[in-house]
Amino acid sequence: MKNKRLIWQLPFLALLIVGTVLIIMHQRSMPYRVSSGLIFGTTYHITYQCDSDLSASIHRELTSVDDALSPFNEHSIITAVNNNRPTVLNDMFRDVFQRAAEISKDTEGAFDITVAPLVNAWGFGFKSGQHPTPQQVDSLRSLVGWQKVTIKGGRVVKQQSGTMLDCSAIAKGYGADVVARLLRSRGVDNYMVEIGGEVVTRGVNAQRLPWRIGVTKPSEDAQTSEGELQTVLNVTDKAMATSGNYRNFYYKDGKRYAHTIDPKTGYPVEHSLLSATVLAGDCATADAYATSFMVMGIERAKAVLQRHPELMAYFIYSGDGGKLCVWASPSLKDKIEE
Repeated sequence: MKNKRLIWQLPFLALLIVGTVLIIMHQRSMPYRVSSGLIFGTTYHITYQCDSDLSASIHRELTSVDDALSPFNEHSIITAVNNNRPTVLNDMFRDVFQRAAEISKDTEGAFDITVAPLVNAWGFGFKSGQHPTPQQVDSLRSLVGWQKVTIKGGRVVKQQSGTMLDCSAIAKGYGADVVARLLRSRGVDNYMVEIGGEVVTRGVNAQRLPWRIGVTKPSEDAQTSEGELQTVLNVTDKAMATSGNYRNFYYKDGKRYAHTIDPKTGYPVEHSLLSATVLAGDCATADAYATSFMVMGIERAKAVLQRHPELMAYFIYSGDGGKLCVWASPSLKDKIEE
């Protein structure tokens, strides 16, 4: 009886083996494609393994995000909100607004999508050599605060009409998530989505190896630092975002600081953190926390990481004598390629 049963099972086993081999052969012969272009005022590069070209669908998804969240798009929802014009909020805008509010609360306001007026004032000031006056900072601070904007009755309600939203520190990550979701819905198992340095990966690259993403080394010299990496991370089935003013520093009392503005004080931060890379389950989250950590500094950022074991971080900071030093989450260390 056992031999008879085995004989009947053999054809099914052979069929299963042949089917598996054919699937593997088909997958290995399937081409990797590249879609690239401009969006959100930056570039995007998307590599994915698929029988068909999805460039048009990818561009449509990114355009939808731009139409919701780009302050440089005069027809976007966020532009209408900033200009106090009546507008209908869509799911994308509501999703990002809600996620931003959650992270603002979790980071005690280190992440704040209303901080743009202060960032712009200091950015122009650093370039011109004329820093904003204390009076100008106080005036702008009165407009800044994530709790000063809410969504009620399907519209954004501001405490002050002059408050403006800028989702730049989360929109690129969100856009990468949107494209990754599209690719998964089309059955794509291997891809790397990169928008302005924010990355989502899945599966393996064309060499059947894990996706490897570089972390740029902060440097004052734009000529010598171009393309110079601090480290390379093996990143698969994760999202990764980096925040840091790599070649934009200011000096005070002989110390080097990054051009990061604290939404609470209205002034540049004064701590040693120069670059924050965060790995998370989705890129919008990684993007927002990377920005938050640049505001908070290493010690406060570590406290947040203690509360969120699902997050991993790689920090580059200025040590004694201005030497570049690094700190990494223990759970990240097996992903670091020295």
